[in-house]
Amino acid sequence: MGNGTTDMISDDRPLGTSQGSMGRPFKILVVDDSALQRRILRVMLTKRGYEVSEAECGATALRMCAADSPDIILSDWMMPGMDGIEFCRAFRQMSADRYGYFILLTSRSEKGAVAEGLNCGADDFLTKPVNIEELESRLLAGERILQMQEQLRENNSRLCSALSELKGLYEAQEQELTEARQLQQSLVPERFKDFGVGQIALMLRPSGHVGGDLVGFVPSGPEQVLMYAIDVSGHGISSALMTARLAAYLSPGHLGSNVAFEKTSEGYRPCAPHIAVARLNERLLKEICTDHYATMVLAHMDLRTGALSLCQAGHPHPIVLRANGQTEFLGEGGMPVGLISGAEYETVETTLAPGDRLWILSDGISESEDTTGAMLGEQETSTILGDLADHGPRAALDALMWHLADRTGTEVFEDDISAILWHVSRSQSGQNPIEEEPIPAVGQ
Repeated sequence: MGNGTTDMISDDRPLGTSQGSMGRPFKILVVDDSALQRRILRVMLTKRGYEVSEAECGATALRMCAADSPDIILSDWMMPGMDGIEFCRAFRQMSADRYGYFILLTSRSEKGAVAEGLNCGADDFLTKPVNIEELESRLLAGERILQMQEQLRENNSRLCSALSELKGLYEAQEQELTEARQLQQSLVPERFKDFGVGQIALMLRPSGHVGGDLVGFVPSGPEQVLMYAIDVSGHGISSALMTARLAAYLSPGHLGSNVAFEKTSEGYRPCAPHIAVARLNERLLKEICTDHYATMVLAHMDLRTGALSLCQAGHPHPIVLRANGQTEFLGEGGMPVGLISGAEYETVETTLAPGDRLWILSDGISESEDTTGAMLGEQETSTILGDLADHGPRAALDALMWHLADRTGTEVFEDDISAILWHVSRSQSGQNPIEEEPIPAVGQ
């Protein structure tokens, strides 16, 4: 190390704390080919509370660092064999759990030499002869860096632990939502049924894992079928829970509690749609404490005569596409259910002939926006439905989704989407329904 011995041992002032927030003494490795200089530094640093070890060359120092990485390294630049620059570069290439602060000791003060030392990975340097006050300052700076690095490691560790916990919670929630989606989809066990004189196809696509839309049908004897479409306000889990409750009110397995049926001496039969909707409205207000409400269409189809009676409660107007190409919008608007006790509803009636179609759509379709923000609207919706007249019921629903995806530029919709399509067979015997085309479904 050359000169500077007197400077280094003439001042016995403490170097400040040698422990700080590390929770232990700082470990310093002194690397120098001079045994005398190593001994001088060891004595001085040990008095000030540091844990000091020595190495006579870079190769030995590397082996010691591999076994127990020091906090601070004081290394001479000029050494036989591996010099300080080579040692520093090799040290930085070693993998370590914590950072080591590297100080080069050299008699070279040229700017080029300083840059070379810093570029190889050194944090600081001291020119010889070393001044004790300057060494003190450099060590304290190193301590502060190491303490901050240690705090950063601890913070990163806590962050990683928190992120791991959040990931676990997210995965658990994702699993629960996936199961919830499966449960909600199970509320519509049948998506297609051929009744001979007519075919029904259903579609239910929540905007998220679960949603507030619900569609279904209830066969009521061999000659009648009840259809319903419901759209609960809002989205997500709370809306989905309400749809599950509404599904219980319209369950085909429990006609005694089904609001759409009444008991007679001959068994259960459908009541007028407006009566069923009024019953559902009162049940919601009485039995469910929630701010949610629901729009719906409840329709009763007589398979013998083609007579259709339905009640619209705030839901988009059902659309009848006649076999001759004419379009009719059914319903009187009506009040959503679950808002006002004593609300009155109306039943509208029409007759469907062979080749006619009844579409019951949620507002997620008519209110879907294109890339400019313009909504589809009922008129344009009816035009699209008319273009699907040659598609079978299931293929028509898939094609409708392709139209929406093409118009909006996305297959991920902001609102839940649901639909019912009732197609009256061209032959009342049901022998020649429209053939289904293999159209892949959007988003599946």
